[in-house]
Amino acid sequence: MDNDYEVKDISLAKQGHLNIEFAEMHMAIMQKIRKRFEKEKPFEGLTIALALHVTKETAVLVKTLIAGGAKVALASCNPLSTQDDVAAALAEQGVHVYAYKGENKEDYYKYIEKVISHNPDITIDDGCDLVTAIHTKHQHMIPKIIGGCEETTTGIIRLKAMERDNVLKCPMIAVNDNKTKHLLDNYYGTGQSSIDGLLRASNILIAGKIFVVCGYGDCGKGVAMRASGMGANVIVTEVDAFRAMKAVLDGYRVMPMAEAVKIGEIFLTVTGDKHVIRLEHMKAMKNGTILANSGHFDNEIDVAGLENAAKKRKIRPFLDEYEIDGKKIFVAAEGRLVNLGAAEGHPSEVMATSFAGQAFACEYLVKHKGKLGSKVITLPEEIDNHIAELQLEVMGVKKDELTEEQKKYLGSWEEGT
Repeated sequence: MDNDYEVKDISLAKQGHLNIEFAEMHMAIMQKIRKRFEKEKPFEGLTIALALHVTKETAVLVKTLIAGGAKVALASCNPLSTQDDVAAALAEQGVHVYAYKGENKEDYYKYIEKVISHNPDITIDDGCDLVTAIHTKHQHMIPKIIGGCEETTTGIIRLKAMERDNVLKCPMIAVNDNKTKHLLDNYYGTGQSSIDGLLRASNILIAGKIFVVCGYGDCGKGVAMRASGMGANVIVTEVDAFRAMKAVLDGYRVMPMAEAVKIGEIFLTVTGDKHVIRLEHMKAMKNGTILANSGHFDNEIDVAGLENAAKKRKIRPFLDEYEIDGKKIFVAAEGRLVNLGAAEGHPSEVMATSFAGQAFACEYLVKHKGKLGSKVITLPEEIDNHIAELQLEVMGVKKDELTEEQKKYLGSWEEGT
């Protein structure tokens, strides 16, 4: 099993090693964690199964877990997000990696099964497909599993539904809910990388365009900020009253999708929900409208419905044209997450804090084995704060500390006006 892997082309490994090396330069926090893991070996004798985007940043996480003593098996969590050179580099180093860019549905789920075949003690998920497969098809393995980690809003939605339905059988840490993950990954990361993917797919001018952001959670806020900064006229669609109000106060127009489709020129979905843009919406759009998605799954835009109703042409590597009712609508990256389908995902600096959360979550599971219960949990605030402290340290930033008087004041109630 030591040479067990499936990648597109092992000869791409040289470039993959270079890209991983470049990522490591910008992920100094992970280097610090790796050095401690090398000494303490928190995962000695354990197998960690991962379903993540196979990128240069993920490779840094994999190397960190291995340094901690883990055996690692890795599959992609999205058919379009694998960086083939990175997959080859990991395979060359003996990692059980199963992934290639452009996987068909059969291979995607076959690779999930291959990862499961390594009999994991801990799982790391991006979207919950790995955990779902274990809970539905491999329940006999669950007693061995210490727990798992989930990194996406979409995955947390699924896990909480499993918990609510009493089918979740092991503890799952919602790494997505770390403050450090929300701020850097969802807000700054998704904002920059989604625009990057959109531009690589289409090379259009953002300035002056009516840019519709569907969803105003942390990811939507980041996308709206970046699009506005590039000169777009931003419209937000939302179903949550507070988020809609926040968008208005942030200076954006808010309106129902049925109105936005009549004037929007670029649409980008970041909701974590299904069929946010439906066929009736697309039929009402302007000629030349571009659609993209940065949610984890490819069902935010009803591409299947569009496929059945329109004539399709591939215009560019990651841009498809659909002719419907005499108009042309363009879809980037097949409606899959555009930041990884058409680009390289979040910058390394962003993923450093997210993957620090993953590494610490795995360690937390081991330290609290058998004590956490079968539920979705959040890492303690002190761990989240420790990630921020480490990141500030590698950035060379110093902050103030509370005096003893201030600590006492903040912890008391007697002193007033």
